[in-house]
Amino acid sequence: MAEHIRLSQLRVELDDDTASLRRIAAKALHVPQAQVREAVLCRRSVDARDKGDVHFSVTVDVTMDALPGHLPRNAQVVAPQAPMPLPEPRAMRHTPLVVGLGPAGLFAALRLARAGLKPVVIERGKPVDERVRDVEAFWSGGAFDPRSNVQFGEGGAGAFSDGKLNTGIKDPRCREVLTALAEAGAPAEILTDAKPHIGTDRLREVVRGLREQIRALGGTVLFNTRLAGLETDAGHIIAARLEGPEGVSTVDVDDVILCVGHSARDTFEMLNEMGVPMERKPFSLGARIEHRQQDIDRAQYGRFAGHPALGAADYKLSAHLSNGRSAYTFCMCPGGQVVAAASEAVGVVVNGMSLYARDGENANSALLVGVEPEDFGGDDPLAGVRFQQEWERAAFRLGGGDYRAPAQRVGDFLARRASTGAGRVKPSYRPGVTWTDL
Repeated sequence: MAEHIRLSQLRVELDDDTASLRRIAAKALHVPQAQVREAVLCRRSVDARDKGDVHFSVTVDVTMDALPGHLPRNAQVVAPQAPMPLPEPRAMRHTPLVVGLGPAGLFAALRLARAGLKPVVIERGKPVDERVRDVEAFWSGGAFDPRSNVQFGEGGAGAFSDGKLNTGIKDPRCREVLTALAEAGAPAEILTDAKPHIGTDRLREVVRGLREQIRALGGTVLFNTRLAGLETDAGHIIAARLEGPEGVSTVDVDDVILCVGHSARDTFEMLNEMGVPMERKPFSLGARIEHRQQDIDRAQYGRFAGHPALGAADYKLSAHLSNGRSAYTFCMCPGGQVVAAASEAVGVVVNGMSLYARDGENANSALLVGVEPEDFGGDDPLAGVRFQQEWERAAFRLGGGDYRAPAQRVGDFLARRASTGAGRVKPSYRPGVTWTDL
């Protein structure tokens, strides 16, 4: 019977390849390499604490015929992980309805389809390939489409992002999600990298693959279809009103999973009018900051900057202030671009996006401050939505009223003076920026 050992915190040089893992594992276990039947990379991260000695720190799963006489402190005997079983579905009178085809909707529908429940999924936007054309036209100066943009459509906002897969959640089902993404076309290294990412260009292929899996398992996916309302009886949902290309229709339904994301504000209003319990919640607000990627690489990797095994460097910063607030960076996009991500007319919203290669000239990150319900200026559940809209519309006006983004150089911001043009860092945002005093 084979024995399985997990070795953590193994040092791997930047120029080593995966073929070296058996040798490195054998050395750590103090056994001949021939006794290591297999050594599989489980997790890999960059150790750049010493800028003069940048290397990888890896976790390796080792298979041996017998355990060695002594295990080092960084070794742990493990059992092969069995796949998590699907719960047995209960009998259902009607097909479950999933609203939204972003990350939550895709995986809710996939899990239901795998359980044999043949869900119906509605998405107010378009299929991802049509979305790409619409968004590219908008970025090039075309008209804003409230139904097909960076927020709405197959794949959700993530279809125009870095495709980062970070989470602080410690749950065995996280592996199931990563595996499903890899099976749908995501790069295999998402299963092992400590900071996995797919990239916008690769993510679109993955989204299509997940949609086709849902359909192959008996699910139905309806695009350009919006949830217009829900009908209830004695506190139970009995029907949903769907607004699609052929008009409004009503379908009988018992179970509805709302995967509506961040920006379906009309859905929030409809639920609020129905009396669905809702409450205000804190969120964060801020701007995107851009840098030259080569500056970030040098800051993080020192003389190893540019090594092909490392790729583009990232960062994460935070500051905790005496007034109880915090400022921090989020969703850092190495080698990426800042994109126009409005979901409503006469509003400017920005997001960050990177391709799989992360080889753009600039890096960018969200630079945020937390806002609390007390900041919203209202007590009702949708006060935070109105607060967001106020800032989005103010940014639209300051940018010139044509979806250009207001922008300011960091030095000018700190000196409290308006900017008049770019410096070393050229803004990547399309359709363009208006230099101003934020």
